[in-house]
Amino acid sequence: MSHTAFYISDGTAITAEVIGHATLSQYPIEIEHITSPFIETEAQALHLCDQINIRYKTTGNRPFVFFTFVEKAFKRLIKETDSICFDVLSPFTKEITQVLNIEPTPKLHRTHSIHEESYDHRIGAMNYALANDDGQTTQHYDDADVILVGVSRSGKTPTSLYLALQYGIKAANYPFIEDDMDDLKLSNDLKQNKKKIFGLTIEPARLAAIRHERYANSKYASIRQCRMELREVERMYKKNKIPYINTTHFSVEEISAKVISEMGLERHKY
Repeated sequence: MSHTAFYISDGTAITAEVIGHATLSQYPIEIEHITSPFIETEAQALHLCDQINIRYKTTGNRPFVFFTFVEKAFKRLIKETDSICFDVLSPFTKEITQVLNIEPTPKLHRTHSIHEESYDHRIGAMNYALANDDGQTTQHYDDADVILVGVSRSGKTPTSLYLALQYGIKAANYPFIEDDMDDLKLSNDLKQNKKKIFGLTIEPARLAAIRHERYANSKYASIRQCRMELREVERMYKKNKIPYINTTHFSVEEISAKVISEMGLERHKY
């Protein structure tokens, strides 16, 4: 029988999603995920309650509901549904209230509202990532916080963009292509910024599958070509003592977290 998880908030629902996904991912069951942000009126809350109850009736399983609400009346409505409810912030606010002896003063949309300095960092970093994507130019590497390198389709671009948008980190990325493989080495611009370089690699079979989606039955997507390129790139990483990770089984969020940790990068978030 199917399971459902609702992530609900009067804001973006990002917090409920993150905590809910992290919790439920530990269990080997199939779950349909439903996110409902910006529930700001009683009518919206009641409609959502109806959806939750209908899910219970049609599946036979009480849905998991992860929520963050400022409005206490909405919390009561959700808790009255045929569901398993988790008030995501409550365990933390209760303990902090006891420690500080101060009651929280919730404010709508506070958790993800714009902080101008951080926002500017992220927009600037996004513009930098787009301008320095895929080796388009290397003349601005002195401004980079990190330079991601690797073979084509190993995860450089999505990681660069995620680092920029989520953390305000200026991430350039540079691809090693087939023509580089006969004498693979760092260019002068990369050498001058070697301390900023972080390498990505991936399992050959996974790389071949990704490339096949773009250029089916091509030399570029062949397992032989993928193995050769990855072998040469990993050899170059080791020779130049460049830190690197295998991205095969990691999400872009996990890759980004590892890059930040390994390189000691400063986050500009919220």
